[in-house]
Amino acid sequence: MPITRRAFSRTVGLGLLGAAFPVSAQRRLNVRVGHTGITWPWGNAPGPGAAKLADPNAIEQIVRDVSGLGFQGLELFGWQIDGMEAHGGLGPLLERYKLPLVSSYSGLNLTDPSQRQSAIGRTVATAKLVKKYGGTVIVFGPNGVRREAYDFAANKTSIVDALNEAARAIVDLGLTPVLHQHTGTCVETREETYAVMEAVDTRYLKFGPDIGQLQKGGSDPVRVVKDFLPIVHHMHLKDFSGGNAFLGYCPLGQGKVDIPTILTMMDGKKMNGMVMVELDSSPDMPMTAKDAATMAKAYLSKQGVSLRS
Repeated sequence: MPITRRAFSRTVGLGLLGAAFPVSAQRRLNVRVGHTGITWPWGNAPGPGAAKLADPNAIEQIVRDVSGLGFQGLELFGWQIDGMEAHGGLGPLLERYKLPLVSSYSGLNLTDPSQRQSAIGRTVATAKLVKKYGGTVIVFGPNGVRREAYDFAANKTSIVDALNEAARAIVDLGLTPVLHQHTGTCVETREETYAVMEAVDTRYLKFGPDIGQLQKGGSDPVRVVKDFLPIVHHMHLKDFSGGNAFLGYCPLGQGKVDIPTILTMMDGKKMNGMVMVELDSSPDMPMTAKDAATMAKAYLSKQGVSLRS
């Protein structure tokens, strides 16, 4: 379905209609769902030194919108959390809008041993702030690589060693580290994801799959989540259509990912993190971030997932 204002209104209307039916008429899933901040156009890191560029007004809009729609938690980039310290910290916003911070997405260089200690140090510093504000999960985002020239086999040992060392440092803080595989990085494909997750020490490192990224990278998200379900402690719930908007991603239910089956697998699962709705912002967004999040809420309601009232 084209992502237009008409489609937006129709989808939200259907979601509200579904919510009007008696509980007995539809399944109810026990899945706690939050939202990441990347859908808002200023949610993407603008580059080196980004912590100094965190805009408190922009961060407040993310927190206000996510809370107002009833999502149960929030994930922000590490640079956003770090940058808010210069503006009084994230705590006052979380308290004002009664929204828990659950997780931080932090980039981690896994392929260059010379950068490992500094990368882990930055991640640990952010993790201390996440813990300060009540969060529980640190999402490890692998570093980007030139995929056409990338040799995974030559880098596997460095990737595993870096993940194990970083994971132990995060666990020492009382938080849960999860690996988030990502297209265009050193851990993209199904084979790379399995090779890494089967080699790391999962007493420390858990899995936080991005199901839209899995689909985009040529994997079957249902299969991957099923195979690693015991160690899935966080998730980015994202759909993928391959269109021009949203970097090829799309509102939930409009793409190729089998979202209902994923939600069924997550039903009642105890996690240290949360299922986080995510939709990447892009220059050609056909709707506002709040509209996109509203569509996600309507879709989730149709699937039997309840948010906060």
